[in-house]
Amino acid sequence: MKYTVRGDKIEVTDSIKEYAMDKLSKLDKYFDNAEEVDAKIQFSVRGREQKVEVTINSSNYDLRAEVSHSDMYAAIDLAVDKLEGQIRKFKTKLMSREKVQTVYEDYLEDDEEIDEIVKRKKVYLKPMDEEEAITQMELLGHTFFVFKNIDTNEVNVLYKRLDGAYGIIETN
Repeated sequence: MKYTVRGDKIEVTDSIKEYAMDKLSKLDKYFDNAEEVDAKIQFSVRGREQKVEVTINSSNYDLRAEVSHSDMYAAIDLAVDKLEGQIRKFKTKLMSREKVQTVYEDYLEDDEEIDEIVKRKKVYLKPMDEEEAITQMELLGHTFFVFKNIDTNEVNVLYKRLDGAYGIIETN
C-alpha cells in the first residue's frame, strides 16, 4: 500500500505515522495488488478530540473511515476496524453475486438444448397501483408480476431484484 500522511494543524510524529501505517498494512491481505492501493491518512485535533480520516483507493472500490477519540492511537485502531468491516461487507456481497451468477450459468449450461416454450398462461390485467402489485406478487410467492398500472394505464412488470429490492419494467 502507498501511504500519504498529513496533519491538519497538527504535527504528525514518526511514532503515530508508523503506528497508522503498521495497522493499515494488515489490510493488505484483502487486496489482490496491495502495491497499487493508495491510502491517505489525515490527522487533526478539534478541542479535546483526536481525529483520524483514512481513505483507501483501489481499482475495485474506495473506502473511507473517519473516527474521533480522545486518544489518537485508539482512533487509528477504530478507523482500521471500520475499514476492515467495510471490506468484509463488500467481499461478502461480491461473493454472493458470483455464486448467483455461477448457479445461473450452470442452469443455462444444463438446459442449453431446451429452446421451446413448455407452458403458456393467460393473465387478467387488473388495474392496480404499484403497492398493490407488490402485495399480490408476495401473496403468490412469485419473483415477478404483470399488472396494468392504474396511474398510467400501461402494462408494467414488477420484479424482485437479487438485492431484495423491487424493479418495474414499463411498457408503452
